[in-house]
Amino acid sequence: MKYETVIGLEVHVQLKTNTKAFCGCSTEFGKEPNTQVCPVCLGFPGSLPVLNSLALEYAIRVGLALNCQVQEFTKFDRKHYYYPDLPKNYQISQYDLPISKDGFLDIELEGKAKRIRIKRVHLEEDAGKLIHEKNTSLVDYNRAGMPLLEIVSEPDISSPQEAYEYLTALKSIVQYLGVSDCDMEKGSLRCDANISLREKGTTALGVKAELKNLNSFKAVKDALAFEAGRQEAVLNEGDKVIQETLLWNEQKSETFSMRSKEEAKDYRYFPEPDLPPFLISAQKIEEARSEIPELPAQKKERFVKEYGLSLYDANILVADKKNADYAEERLKAWGTEDKKPVANWLIGPLAAIAGNNNIQISQVRIPVEDFLELIDLVENKQAISNLSGKTVLAEMFSTHKKPAIIIQEKNLAQISDASSLGGIIEAVINENERSAKDYRSGKENALMFLVGQVMKKSRGKANPKVVQELLKEKLSK
Repeated sequence: MKYETVIGLEVHVQLKTNTKAFCGCSTEFGKEPNTQVCPVCLGFPGSLPVLNSLALEYAIRVGLALNCQVQEFTKFDRKHYYYPDLPKNYQISQYDLPISKDGFLDIELEGKAKRIRIKRVHLEEDAGKLIHEKNTSLVDYNRAGMPLLEIVSEPDISSPQEAYEYLTALKSIVQYLGVSDCDMEKGSLRCDANISLREKGTTALGVKAELKNLNSFKAVKDALAFEAGRQEAVLNEGDKVIQETLLWNEQKSETFSMRSKEEAKDYRYFPEPDLPPFLISAQKIEEARSEIPELPAQKKERFVKEYGLSLYDANILVADKKNADYAEERLKAWGTEDKKPVANWLIGPLAAIAGNNNIQISQVRIPVEDFLELIDLVENKQAISNLSGKTVLAEMFSTHKKPAIIIQEKNLAQISDASSLGGIIEAVINENERSAKDYRSGKENALMFLVGQVMKKSRGKANPKVVQELLKEKLSK
């Protein structure tokens, strides 16, 4: 029997406010355990929560950026569950009247667009953090009460790769809005995934499993792929999939059961009695809309139109806001209309340096003028070869020297003089008589092989265009 995968994602985004959702405790990361707490976030009797107004503004912005309908009337609810990291034994969240709902996010996969519906975006407080040691467990309540935005998709995602693309697009939008740093290592962005299988061609949803403990987008993709295979094997054996919460073991690359999956009734939601309902005026919604900056999709479209980039290049450059700003500064400063050379060096050699040093391209500290001077030396003046240019770029990153100085110190200047190249070309032809004969008999590819041999013998310093012309001239005699 053939099955299709049905996936819905619940993404938790920690908002970048200075204080917690319902009290004045600091949200600064990395402080000593249990030093950023007060009677409100610890749930002491008689303490009363007060909503962080900036968290509400950020929530409205995210809802609008995700094409949601922001509700003018919203309220908070108590979600009850008992766990050591939840000091009140309930969480202030939202149930039936979230801040916004009914939105969508468009993703692109293999050149095709797909719309993923957003069911709801609601505001809630975070729980604390459990730290498990060999013979005991410790709890840090610093994170308790942090403002969280939960973004819930409809079950419109059909594959682990689609889930990966959705998360990447969502993270990019949230970063552009400036409402969160989305740092998964700090827990600022977390994801739970619901997955089920159904018989191909049917519409009824199958029994779902919830995946937790997913600390990277790759982990989400890998866990979903494993779970889809596991559920298919269960169904093919004639058994039923159990509704449960599963954890992902990254070392073993497999899921394992944590507990049976709760439903809404298990949480005993009721309206939060210590917070009044909130009215969000149309004016406030429009003010929030005016605060939304240029988003990734808009920036990509502009990069294509304004700088003549391909969709592929623009997609890479706008994925991260800091990288996009870094790239645009260099694209603008390039003196000619053809921006392709700059894009090529940004997503090629510069990105390779960033990757090798485990940083973003925006963290590669090479001055704009030096970066563009190097590209000009390679592309226009042909003072050095493309290969030598990569060497120079790496030296610029590590030594902060000017490209011209590095070229001189390392003797990387490109050889374009015919008399200097003549001896090398003669030697290559003599050493590769068969290839020379093949070219003379009409095999054009043989010429490029000979060019490559000259480049190799000259240690990449020969001007390939000059070499090609000199070879043609020599072999035609």
